Amino acid sequence: MKIEISEVANLPTKYGNFKIQSFKEGIKEHLVIFKEPLSDNPIVRIHSECLTGDTIGSLKCDCGDQLTTALHTINENTGMIIYLRQEGRDIGLLNKVNAYALQDKGLNTVEANHQLGFAADQRHYEVVETILAHFNITSIRLLTNNPQKIASLKNVTITERIPIIIKSNKYNDKYLKTKKDEMGHLF
Repeated sequence: MKIEISEVANLPTKYGNFKIQSFKEGIKEHLVIFKEPLSDNPIVRIHSECLTGDTIGSLKCDCGDQLTTALHTINENTGMIIYLRQEGRDIGLLNKVNAYALQDKGLNTVEANHQLGFAADQRHYEVVETILAHFNITSIRLLTNNPQKIASLKNVTITERIPIIIKSNKYNDKYLKTKKDEMGHLF
């Protein structure tokens, strides 16, 4: 896999002062947000892009709250967020909005993806190991509820899974239940 890597830059935010570096994989440009010094066994959050949740504050998912929690956690403990450009479980923004419309009609998130001809989750995580190797990281404490992320890391030791629990609301309660019951998320 050919990866282009940017320089490291400072990123002061309302959550703390971080460093950023971009990793370009084909047409996808992923971002690593990290707080130094990186330990031998840092906290790592693998976060897939969610424009509606991360940027607009959608209440239909828990993505924005997970990102905010991860930023606070990394700021307090050091570590990194690997922000993957895989919008809508990698079905893209247009299809994600179509999936939202199907959910408005009563389908859950998995059923909506299937109705549109997609798998429940089309994301892949191969680039994560490349990114971790770039930072000479061989073991991590993974901030996740997603068993697919855990299973995807073959060449990295996960010494601890740190749950990321977000309080549900009336708009995402069914979504979170589907993630747990049908996708095996560990809440």
